[in-house]
Amino acid sequence: MATVLKSFDKWKQFLGERVSQAESVGMSEETVTKLAFQIGEFLQDKIDPENPEERILKELWDIGNEQERKTMASLMVKLVSK
Repeated sequence: MATVLKSFDKWKQFLGERVSQAESVGMSEETVTKLAFQIGEFLQDKIDPENPEERILKELWDIGNEQERKTMASLMVKLVSK
């Protein structure tokens, strides 16, 4: 996982592949977004940002309330799914 966090493009590709896998086994977009939120919560506490994009996302996550964080998770799913 540490390797994927070095580059934001690799991180987006990694997330996109996981979203595609989840959808291919029948997970709904809502379920994928809930999982993205849980991953965001985990990363907030356990992983230091490795690049400028991740630092911005962490700062936004840190100041956001739960609803705003859920919105960010949903937007990240959309970003990596396009």
